[in-house]
Amino acid sequence: MDHRLRNILVVLAMASPLFAQSDIRGHWSGELNTPGGQLGMEVDLDKGSGGWIGSISIPAQGASGMPLEAISFADGKGTFRLKGGPGDPTFSGTLSADGKTLDGNFTQGPNSLPLKLSRTGEANVAVPKPSPAVAAQFLGTWQGEINFGQTLRVVLTITNGKSGAEAEMLSPDQGNARIPVGAITTAGTKMLLLVPAVSGNFQGDINKDGTEIDGTWTQFGMSSPLNLKKSAAKP
Repeated sequence: MDHRLRNILVVLAMASPLFAQSDIRGHWSGELNTPGGQLGMEVDLDKGSGGWIGSISIPAQGASGMPLEAISFADGKGTFRLKGGPGDPTFSGTLSADGKTLDGNFTQGPNSLPLKLSRTGEANVAVPKPSPAVAAQFLGTWQGEINFGQTLRVVLTITNGKSGAEAEMLSPDQGNARIPVGAITTAGTKMLLLVPAVSGNFQGDINKDGTEIDGTWTQFGMSSPLNLKKSAAKP
């Protein structure tokens, strides 16, 4: 082999790992040391033709595939924010020279805690799949209450977008946290919501007047009656 070609191959072999780790794409794992104990986090970040996409899972809270927004990477620093989370939960960290860790802080409201994320694999971002459009009677804003020993108000908004039905749950008693609905399906008077972000689902029937959807909310193996009433606007 020509010595010049051999030298080029050596240079490429040395440069490839650095190039592969030159941004924040990948699967990241870390633990947040909170007053209540350690909270494991799994973060997926990727970049496509439309820009950055990402999702986060917090197994201890039964939360999976929660969407991230405001993702950026510049000058060795990466940032992302949990979409709709109360207190604008945000992470900002510095990528290590070897591209293996993101060391920074996780902030939520006035609180800030150190968080170190380690790159543990390839990105596998949870991207919501479109749901078929739903009948007009299901569209609008609905309000109800879930009770697992404590009453929590719920505001559900259902719309038909360009790619199909879209839904989001708002929790006024949890800092107006916005929880994306992963899938919504309807058949006749029946409706099913799948909410993987909080390991929950709702099954209900709409009345003949289209003013109430009566059913059951299930989460973490527990169930609570949930009666949703159509509202003109959010509270």
